Amino acid sequence: MRKTILLSLFAFIAIFSKAQEIPVHFNNAGIYEFLDELGTLGYVSINSAVKPYSGKFIYLTLIEVQKKQDELSQRQKKDLAFYLKQYAFFADSSYNPYTGSKKGNLVNREPSLNIGLLPYGLHYKDSVFAFSIRPIWGIREYVGGAENIMHTWGGAEAWGFIGGFSIYGSLRDNYQTEILASPSYFNQSEGGNYKIGVQGRKGGDYSEMRGGITYGWKWGSVGLVKDHIQWGTNYHGATIFSGRTPSYAMIKLQLKPVKWFELNYIHGWLVSEVIDSSRSYTTTNGDFRAVYRDKYIAANLLTFYPLRGISFSVGNSIVYSDTKVQPAYLIPVMFFKSIDHTLNNKIDNQNSQMFFDLSIKRVRGLHLYSTVFIDEFSVTRVTDSKRQNFISLKGGARLSNWPVRNISLTAEYTRVNPIVYKHRVPATTFETNNFNLGYYLRDNSEEIYFALDFKPLRGLLFRGEYFVAKHGNEYAYTDGREAERLPFMESVTWRNTSIILTASWEFIHDSWLYLSATQSNIKGYDVDGKTAQEYLDLYTPKSFQGKNTIISAGLNFGF
Repeated sequence: MRKTILLSLFAFIAIFSKAQEIPVHFNNAGIYEFLDELGTLGYVSINSAVKPYSGKFIYLTLIEVQKKQDELSQRQKKDLAFYLKQYAFFADSSYNPYTGSKKGNLVNREPSLNIGLLPYGLHYKDSVFAFSIRPIWGIREYVGGAENIMHTWGGAEAWGFIGGFSIYGSLRDNYQTEILASPSYFNQSEGGNYKIGVQGRKGGDYSEMRGGITYGWKWGSVGLVKDHIQWGTNYHGATIFSGRTPSYAMIKLQLKPVKWFELNYIHGWLVSEVIDSSRSYTTTNGDFRAVYRDKYIAANLLTFYPLRGISFSVGNSIVYSDTKVQPAYLIPVMFFKSIDHTLNNKIDNQNSQMFFDLSIKRVRGLHLYSTVFIDEFSVTRVTDSKRQNFISLKGGARLSNWPVRNISLTAEYTRVNPIVYKHRVPATTFETNNFNLGYYLRDNSEEIYFALDFKPLRGLLFRGEYFVAKHGNEYAYTDGREAERLPFMESVTWRNTSIILTASWEFIHDSWLYLSATQSNIKGYDVDGKTAQEYLDLYTPKSFQGKNTIISAGLNFGF
């Protein structure tokens, strides 16, 4: 009898809960930039510090804007209609909205099934179950460097939901004629674990599998996923979690029980790539079986909305290893450093961090923001000019649709002090698969970034960018007292000065044509016993080193 009641309750919850939590990857720049624009203009409230957003959240946000569409420009109205058509699939309705029009549909079976192009893929939806599957394919070529580079990728993604339960998956196989993302490279290319020289080809291949199962309700969601996350408001590189590492498995929790508060939490299983000699062994046939040390991360971010247009977030994280999953770190609201002091009393602590994020959109069309990442902090260092706290600072502003509509101006500055993101113990570094979880320039670095965006028509973007990125001495973190006296940018080891002109067009949903011209000067310097070329090889792909004018063009369907 008890089992029958529990099963009935479970079925009732599954059927009548309506929050579908399918994440929309933040590389899908079109919808994210449109939502950011709407938030900056004051039409909606967006938490710019935490990505990705779910498809359901995006749909509800667009519906909220639809009530004010008389205030939008003609281009914005067309953008709104374009994205509403795509995300209407997440409405609390048993009807498949894509079957309502024969335009773009190859197969149309009202009211539930279609195979079409607007959006492309196979889509099914009824009163209980919904399902979508579509291919992923893309190509991008870089011409003008030391060698031409081609990046191709292909795969598929699928997702479905029944009531509040959702399941999704995305698989992409990538091939690059020259490796573009290495743990040491200073760029924002997505990280991958490459197989080198497959079938004698130059360059490398890597595969990225993302997916998960989630359960959502009206004011929250929880899931077990393997995916990318990005924390920290930014327009050119997040400083908390960049999202450019290979994806990793995590428990993910999001709660927003009231309008003025939101909690985001993860507990992740990182990949240490540090050999555990006690668990590694030689098989009976003589093969050595290497085993990595276990490595985990727990992180939370509490966001408060004291006034409309203002969000303030505070959070902390801990990277821990050499133990099984610690239950205390599974409690979402904890201050993990304090727990660490209890668990590791009188022995070496784990690696903990704190962070703050502030986003202000009180003035229509103006977005002011700042992120502070604290790796290690002491009040006594503040007044001592010879000692540095291990912190990174990002601040910026974006002015949208003023004084001219459809134009946005962005200015952003980032400074990361020495030793930030580093740790003495290899198994507790702020990394997964040796890729830094934080800012793409890592520690002892600085960047000034400017951008001008022009959106004359729906889906069409022209962007001009200028930035100067610098990295200083490469310090080893051996002792805290010595590390705090390391000077910021005593010498520059690497510098990237770039001007980028880009034109992109989202011609159908999640599908882009892309053309870009980059004038760059990426230099290394003879510092600390290493040559300029050694620094260039360490930080930059071979074809992008030195002065170059690089033309890149691409086409993609899906992300």
